[in-house]
Amino acid sequence: MKVWLLLGLLLVHEALENVTGQHLPKNKRPKEPGENRIKPTNKKVKPKIPKIKDRDSADSTPKTQSIMMQVLDKGRFQKPAATLSLLAGQSVELRCKGSRIGWSYPAYLDTFKDSRISVKQNERYGQLTLVNSTSADTGEFSCWGQLCSGYICRKDEAKTGSTYIFFTEKGELFVPSPSYFDVVYLNPDRQAVVPCRVTVLSAKVTLHREFPAKEIPANGTDIVYDMKRGFVYLQPHSEHQGVVYCRAEAGGRSQISIKYQLLYVAVPSGPPSTTILASSNKVKSGDNVSVLCTVLGEPDVEVEFTWIFPGQKDERPVTIQDTWRLIHRGLGHTTRLSQSVITVEDFETIDAGYYICTAQNLQGQTTVATTVEFS
Repeated sequence: MKVWLLLGLLLVHEALENVTGQHLPKNKRPKEPGENRIKPTNKKVKPKIPKIKDRDSADSTPKTQSIMMQVLDKGRFQKPAATLSLLAGQSVELRCKGSRIGWSYPAYLDTFKDSRISVKQNERYGQLTLVNSTSADTGEFSCWGQLCSGYICRKDEAKTGSTYIFFTEKGELFVPSPSYFDVVYLNPDRQAVVPCRVTVLSAKVTLHREFPAKEIPANGTDIVYDMKRGFVYLQPHSEHQGVVYCRAEAGGRSQISIKYQLLYVAVPSGPPSTTILASSNKVKSGDNVSVLCTVLGEPDVEVEFTWIFPGQKDERPVTIQDTWRLIHRGLGHTTRLSQSVITVEDFETIDAGYYICTAQNLQGQTTVATTVEFS
């Protein structure tokens, strides 16, 4: 009986294989529906944040923009270079964008209120025009926007423009000077400039001493050459004084500048150093008396005097005379002697009292006084 049962099971197994064409897996349970699907994992993925370029992050400070344009022929415009070389006689028109524009140009053009230069303010731009240019016009032309509150204006440092123009003229390598001889004061506490400026950008310029004759090197330490200023003495000393001149060479030509007398100044800058002295402090009736106010100062610094005297309220007639001259005080030191003298004739009782002198320069003022009594 058992044998027949086994044979029956084998026949059933063969019948199933013939129908499906597959062998039944051994010792493997049937899979549940959906069991082969990929299960989600718990991995943490860092999200990618797109990079955004911040153009202002590198430099958040406002950049200075040039507002100057040069007007060319046929209405064309271009931004002028830092330096321009033009032939003397050419006209120049510069424009700077803005409703309020300030201008600066070579002081020579202002000296005689030259009609060749014109400055106008239009609705959207300022305009500077120079016609019939000469080599003497060589220099810096600059403009700037103005920030105004009512009648008070200040320079807008973010809106400026400038160009240095060389006006080349045949036979003129140096910018012409109004005189044949000039004085340069050497102050120990500030730079001094020998103003040898040329009209040709490519010119080679050297500085020379007249006696003893030799070239003075611009070594970059004590003396430097600046094409916009000339030879600059960075730290003037007494040994630098003497007579000097400049030599320029360009295009196979050479030229010598005017001569410059370098004078060393012993007096430091500051308010006037003032003294006062009366010809007599006790005066008899009918005599004349003079009071002298004296200032020793820098040679190129002007001094103004004012007086207060006893007879001023009564409109007492007096004579006031101001004079100045240069004096040498040993070792080549040069100072300016400025004096003011007040003279009272036919002295009376109303002339007795304090004589007060006030001397003033750009650095300040000094007041001194003395008394004149009636004897």
